[in-house]
Amino acid sequence: MENAGYATLSRQSGLMREMQIVANNIANAATTGYRQEGLMFSEFIHSGPDQPSLSMSQARIRNTSMTQGALTQTNGAFDLAIEGEGFFLVETPAGERMTRAGNFSPNADGDLVNMNGHRVLDTGQTPIFIPPDATDVRVASDGTVSANGRPISQVGLFLPVDPLGISREDGVLFSSDAGFDPATDASIVHGFLEDSNVNAIAQVTRMIEIQRAYEMGQSFLQAEDERIRNAMKSLMP
Repeated sequence: MENAGYATLSRQSGLMREMQIVANNIANAATTGYRQEGLMFSEFIHSGPDQPSLSMSQARIRNTSMTQGALTQTNGAFDLAIEGEGFFLVETPAGERMTRAGNFSPNADGDLVNMNGHRVLDTGQTPIFIPPDATDVRVASDGTVSANGRPISQVGLFLPVDPLGISREDGVLFSSDAGFDPATDASIVHGFLEDSNVNAIAQVTRMIEIQRAYEMGQSFLQAEDERIRNAMKSLMP
């Protein structure tokens, strides 16, 4: 295969990855706390004396949009949303993970957990306990949780030490190998949940663009294959 074919195949592979990401974004357009994901293309160029130049594209760098999602009022006693830059921290079997999904509730042991049963952590990165007799639960903008008129804990808000070093583990969980710092410019809104920040219309439009670009690449590969076949036939005795 000639350089043109390799270059086109690398482009097609990147477009397939981006299509998968866009489809996942659209599927999670209604998922609480979901962060829209994108894909960055890079180009590798090789050239040398007496050698044809070669250009290859790669699409392996994923980036996550941290744009604020809309807040929806639920009036849930343990529903929390974040305004500003910050994440809740939850304890998973694989370690501490960040999330913007604040649909929490106490489990049978009284620990505040998310929808997957992962314990929510306070400012000291320890689990938050909700007494079984707790009534009139309120959460202040700084995360202070009070019940029956007295404070019992404080929900922690954190940021990754290395913002470029975070990794998505599933739809709403992120890991940070470099650790976490307290978030100072974020606040909590009690009784609300943050919607997905996916722009569904823009993502559908992008899906159509990717599909057309992929079809164009396929047409080029087919034409290139036909050209090579014809060249081989003409050279054969």
